[in-house]
Amino acid sequence: MKKQFYPLFALLFLLFSLVFTYGQSSTASNEVISGFSETRLDRYSKFLNNEITEGRIPGAVSYIYRNGKIVHKAAYGYSSWEAKKPMQQDNIFHIMSMTKPIISAAFLMLYEEGYFFLTDPVSKYLPQFKDFKVSLDVNKGIDGATEPAKSEITIHQLLTHTAGFTHGIGGTTLDNEIAQAIYFEPQSSIESRVNTLIGLPLIGHPGEQWHYSASPDVLSLLIEHFSGMTTAEFLQIRIFDPLEMKDTGYNIPTNDQDRWVPVHNINKEGKLVNSDEQLPIEGNMVYGGTHGLFSTADDYMKFCQMMLNGGTGNGKRFLSPKTVELMTMNQVGDLYNGQGFGLGFGITTDVAKSKALGSEGAFYWSGAYSTYFFIDPKEDLIAILMTQVQPYSNYYGAKLPQFVYQALLDKN
Repeated sequence: MKKQFYPLFALLFLLFSLVFTYGQSSTASNEVISGFSETRLDRYSKFLNNEITEGRIPGAVSYIYRNGKIVHKAAYGYSSWEAKKPMQQDNIFHIMSMTKPIISAAFLMLYEEGYFFLTDPVSKYLPQFKDFKVSLDVNKGIDGATEPAKSEITIHQLLTHTAGFTHGIGGTTLDNEIAQAIYFEPQSSIESRVNTLIGLPLIGHPGEQWHYSASPDVLSLLIEHFSGMTTAEFLQIRIFDPLEMKDTGYNIPTNDQDRWVPVHNINKEGKLVNSDEQLPIEGNMVYGGTHGLFSTADDYMKFCQMMLNGGTGNGKRFLSPKTVELMTMNQVGDLYNGQGFGLGFGITTDVAKSKALGSEGAFYWSGAYSTYFFIDPKEDLIAILMTQVQPYSNYYGAKLPQFVYQALLDKN
């Protein structure tokens, strides 16, 4: 009996482990749900499972919503590669730059309340926004030669990343020094971070270029200026509580920290590992606009649904349809990578030029630890993919629409 029991037990344990390791089954029916083929969606699951098997990502949470229905929702692999802890659909991720669209939406709520015009100079509300200097050679760093900015920075330029700020990730000497100053040196508040930023040279004249930047941090400071609350309080009261985004914020409560997903990287030996350095998950007091929020796929879907629905979510109105329309139309001409950029989102303006599956008018963004989403109003479609791997690559951001759209068999 013992000789028969242990092999059987081992087999059952292996099968049980595989279910938790690889999430969704690789066998799918021919059923079509809201226009999506389950068989074709299975290609997406197989792809994610293979990425986990090959040790390129620890795990992932994936979510597709169309025509008011959940088409696909699954967790794959592990939340921690080191601990081999199975990924769950309610795991909490650093969403990094996916903070930016939320901050932009919050800021436009204040626009609707009449606090400012988009054309206003920022100095009208933050007097320190005067007398900017523009670097003449970004490879010379902070101490290189400069010239006076040709014009003041406007609120619209903050929202569209055309103000002349940088994010510190461009690889130039100036970028590296700015990143060190605003993100690695201690800052006590968002005002402290912004005041450090504006004391450094711009990389270009306001309005003359699109350059991914720390401008949303200035939006966060302006939220505090107009609302009289911290950005954390404003987001909680005005967006997170009404949308029932229960797991989104700048810190993770102690009793929820077991759901946190640490960031991973590939080590020198080419192996996937938990990163040695992790951003703090509690005690954060700099309520950034560039990054800083934690969230789940469920919570972020609620925000995306609100945007897809023209500003309504959970039976409440957050933005007017006209404001959402303004946010999701191209605001920067030809400055952004051959496509468009709105007020907080990238916009697909030319599907043929993108050389990828998609729709004109779809809007999207991603986060530095490999979180991605897109919203397609034409198809009444939202897709989210969350994992935690650095350094950032848009590889999975490109794979997401590729696998989602190939499984979509009808058109709205």
